[in-house]
Amino acid sequence: MPAVASEVLQQVKEIELRTRGLVSTLFAGEYRSVFRGQGMEFAEVRAYEPGDDFRAIDWNVSARLASPYVKTFTEERELTVMLVVDQSGSTRFGEPRTKASLGVEVAAVLALAAARHNDRVGALLFADEIERVVPPRKGRRHALRVIRDLIAFEPRGRRTDLASALTYATRLLHHHSIVAVISDFLAADWEKPLRRLASRHEVVAVTVDDPREREVPDAGWLELADAENGRRVLVDTGSRAVRERLALLARQRLEERRRLLAAAGVDQVALATDRDYALPLRRAFAARARRVRR
Repeated sequence: MPAVASEVLQQVKEIELRTRGLVSTLFAGEYRSVFRGQGMEFAEVRAYEPGDDFRAIDWNVSARLASPYVKTFTEERELTVMLVVDQSGSTRFGEPRTKASLGVEVAAVLALAAARHNDRVGALLFADEIERVVPPRKGRRHALRVIRDLIAFEPRGRRTDLASALTYATRLLHHHSIVAVISDFLAADWEKPLRRLASRHEVVAVTVDDPREREVPDAGWLELADAENGRRVLVDTGSRAVRERLALLARQRLEERRRLLAAAGVDQVALATDRDYALPLRRAFAARARRVRR
């Protein structure tokens, strides 16, 4: 086995051990309730009863039998979890870990949680194009394969085409699924594709950011490089006015992202490279479970 493969397998083992406690407690007995519409399959048609939801009426059967009938459904026993993971140039930034490595570990937690509950899990990795797709399957072995592919992945491109990744996921998933979009959302024109995806599936946006994107330190003149297009610019970070302007632009970007996610009906789990992700992940899913139960 090549040396690189051995290193990757070791990293897979380390992630599995490091995240074991979080995986076992992430959904803490309410895994199914976290995602309300995780998938329904048709059971039968029966006569309408007072209190039934009128939206469930089967109008064809009702017209044929001259009496109202409703469709009944049962909850699918298995879920499909699709991980849409951004590996573009902008995610290669961060301290003490990059946004990309943070995203990979969160994806690993979700993959292992799905496997623990005998659900299917798959992954879609992208940068300026979709570079790898792992079709959803069941089992711990498959979940570990997803994690292995996430760790070993080296994108060919550096730019971000989030819109195409979301559109591809919409076409790929034929049944109601859970989609975790793990990205910094530093991309253009992703709003409409996200709304289309969320109209068919349960979508959670896991946003990954680095604090230095929000607040530039006072370090004098710095040459900053765009991680995706290579463009460089000199910035006087010693100027308080410059730092305040950059901070304002960062706040506006984050607020606009938050607004667009909410408008699409998508829950946001906000993570940062300088903080442990376990607590915000637990809190976000616990809050979602409470809301769904209402």
